[in-house]
Amino acid sequence: MSSERVAEIERLLREAFQPSHLLVKDQSHLHAGHEGAKDGRGHFDVTIVSNAFKGKRQLARHRLIYDALDTLMKTDIHALRIHASTPDAS
Repeated sequence: MSSERVAEIERLLREAFQPSHLLVKDQSHLHAGHEGAKDGRGHFDVTIVSNAFKGKRQLARHRLIYDALDTLMKTDIHALRIHASTPDAS
């Protein structure tokens, strides 16, 4: 199930942002027994680089990502750590 979740997160983010770099890590194992994860939803770490984020502040970038993952945020994702940047960011 975990690899399918990662694949679906990757698919949705690729469709929405056409990233030059995307890495999705399932961190659920680090939160075993965590109260918020008892319903089976997972913890994920996303690193994404896309021109779609140019001119947008961090909060706006995160909102775009949450919007792209809308359904999964309700059904499969309990926590999401986001590192969103543009290709020219240093």
